[in-house]
Amino acid sequence: QVQLVESGGGWVQAGGSLRLSCAASGRSFGGNAMGWFRQAPGKEREFVATVNWSGYTTDYADSVKGRFTISRDNAANTLYLQMNSLRPEDTAVYYCAARTTISSSRYSGEYHYWGQGTQVTVPS
Repeated sequence: QVQLVESGGGWVQAGGSLRLSCAASGRSFGGNAMGWFRQAPGKEREFVATVNWSGYTTDYADSVKGRFTISRDNAANTLYLQMNSLRPEDTAVYYCAARTTISSSRYSGEYHYWGQGTQVTVPS
């Protein structure tokens, strides 16, 4: 079992930055690929970024590539999402998720554990 708790969300003007954190507890964090997803009001949950167990392999949605950076600190059991050049369309609840395997994935159905989410608001 893995428990995930996100933090770092908030309100930021367009062009600004936020850093989300996801604290993991439970089974070995280092053995899990991790991901960030988001869900805007009235829309389906969508993939944002993923990282494999070691942190060396990452993948991003086209909409955030070049602006967001996913990283992890296995010693601290923490996943991060650095978000720069934020846009109004980035407004959503952001969720941290964990797989039970080492390989990253873009597909929400392949994640077994989810956090409660943290709100990011970028007003237009």
